[in-house]
Amino acid sequence: MKKAYYLFNPGRMSRRDNTLKFEPATDEPEKNKPRYLPVSGVSALYIFGSVDANSALYNFLGQRHIPVHFFDYYKHYTGSFSPREYLLAGQMLVRQTDAYRSKKKRVEIARAFVDAASFNMLKNLRYYSNRGKELDTQIEQLLILRENLSRVHSIPELMGTEGNCRQIYYTAFESIVEGYAWGGRKKRPPRNELNALVSFGNAMCYTLCLDAIYNSQLNPTISYLHEPGVRRYSLALDIAEIFKPILVDRLIFRMCNRKELRSTHFDFIENACFLAESGRKTFVQAWEDRLQQSIQHRKLNRKVSYRHLVRLECYKLAKHILGMEAGYEGFKAWW
Repeated sequence: MKKAYYLFNPGRMSRRDNTLKFEPATDEPEKNKPRYLPVSGVSALYIFGSVDANSALYNFLGQRHIPVHFFDYYKHYTGSFSPREYLLAGQMLVRQTDAYRSKKKRVEIARAFVDAASFNMLKNLRYYSNRGKELDTQIEQLLILRENLSRVHSIPELMGTEGNCRQIYYTAFESIVEGYAWGGRKKRPPRNELNALVSFGNAMCYTLCLDAIYNSQLNPTISYLHEPGVRRYSLALDIAEIFKPILVDRLIFRMCNRKELRSTHFDFIENACFLAESGRKTFVQAWEDRLQQSIQHRKLNRKVSYRHLVRLECYKLAKHILGMEAGYEGFKAWW
């Protein structure tokens, strides 16, 4: 089974036959041994350190359809190397564009994203409410916003509704997570540990969705809820809205409440907070473990991993856009 690999240390990456060779840049002999990764087992690369590579390596990665995602010094997502879209089809591109240009169709798809995202937020709140957290106010407010979704008929209004849902949802974080300051969502830069986790987790979810889109026939630059923009894959932002509550937020709640993360896992630089190297490694390991977990899919009647669940969402959206399925409904957690 293919899996993602995460490179935290500086070094050099090169091709060695059908293997990726990583040579760490360190003066410590015990840590200076090259690491070899069979290319057949790599689904994606995540680069957090300063890694040197040449065009021959990227040509090789492109031929093997392996994307590379880059993060800066502060661990903000900065961009991706995306191989040539070998799965893109002309018919899909035309129909996807037509759906974007049709106000009715675009609003229907965008509304489905907001509906699923807000449903999954509400699911999280109810879970913790049933465990004694005082979240009745947030639950009631989210229910009201969800009831009004069918009466929203423009993209700006849908974006506003999604933003209001998330703002209400975020006010519950201080009650759900014990021992961490919150003070509202602050992301540029994150001001405390919890905001740092949300920023980092959301970036990981975005790249996960981008990988899933890449493995479908969808074009990642044509989106419906978020406006297509320059230098971003906005469809990944759309799909990430559905999965952030399920994958990112649930993981953060668990890790913080179970004390899997501590103050030593974070760095404070001036007025900003970021995950330290130990924190990134701890979170990434938990993230990969989460993606490899399986659930019993209700419609397929078989177990699928969380990673594959995101890919199935892309297939479902593609079938709807191509007219193979009558309506699109975003994924809603039932557990």
